Amino acid sequence: MPAVAPTSSPVVAEIVRSGFVEGHHYGSLVALDESGKVAWSVGDVTAPILPRSCNKPIQALAMVRLGLDLPPDLLALACASHSGEPFHVEGVRRILAGAGLDESALQTPPDHPLDDDARTAVLLAGGEKSSILMNCSGKHAAMLATCVVNGWDTGTYLDPGHPLQVAIAATFTELTGDEIEAVAVDGCGAPLLSTSLTGLARSFRALAVAGSGEPRRVAEAIREHPAHVSGTSRDERDLLTALPGAIGKAGAESCYAVALPDGRAIALKTDDGAARVRPVLMAQALERSGVLETPGVDAVAVRRTGRVDLLGGGRPVGEIRACF
Repeated sequence: MPAVAPTSSPVVAEIVRSGFVEGHHYGSLVALDESGKVAWSVGDVTAPILPRSCNKPIQALAMVRLGLDLPPDLLALACASHSGEPFHVEGVRRILAGAGLDESALQTPPDHPLDDDARTAVLLAGGEKSSILMNCSGKHAAMLATCVVNGWDTGTYLDPGHPLQVAIAATFTELTGDEIEAVAVDGCGAPLLSTSLTGLARSFRALAVAGSGEPRRVAEAIREHPAHVSGTSRDERDLLTALPGAIGKAGAESCYAVALPDGRAIALKTDDGAARVRPVLMAQALERSGVLETPGVDAVAVRRTGRVDLLGGGRPVGEIRACF
């Protein structure tokens, strides 16, 4: 039987308007302690999920192991669901040019930038959707560059049986500690590998605590260039800026994973996939795990990333409130 997502998840957040609870979000979370053991969890954290773009740092590690050699800013872009800001697009072109390719090699579906200002600028300039503007183009450019390094076919790089994807799957299994129960197709067209929330947290922890080698290269790229991993106005960038030494990645369907250099790690997902609740849950999970008491952490900024106001008449009249 095909793997299926967990059902009957508990309530993890309330939608509160003018003091009235008008709805709920359901989901699951897991937190690992410094030793890598489960410190606490909510819901089913052992069933397989599709982590969506949270997989990207692990995919990037596999590519580095295969010989991909990028400067830190471009390696961060290989881990990104970028906003399509000019520096993102220019960075993708740099990755491709370094491999002797151009954007015609990308197999990402054409799209507009995620960032409102960047999208408006493209439209005002008469631009259209393009593959390089799609938020996964950094990962795809890195995949193509890895193929060139190894002499592999670039036209079939998204095939699950391609040597690139086989190697990515091996690294994914190694870091998560889970067997891959499902191979789906992600929104960008790349193979999407399943793991549990606990496995996802383990994989991010492995990167965050690495003291040397390829895992540390990936972690340091994310730490040094959080805006390349997301965008200048994104909550993920703000959170990593507030958590010195942390790494993190958000994904579609309200997936999110964050790990600290001391070994603590958190992974979460909601059943409805609502993006708005994702930062609310992460901020609360970090607080419950005692991360906000860690020296150097900007607790006010972390809490700010988890504040989502509900508007009425153009002014805040409520909030999405974590309840675990």
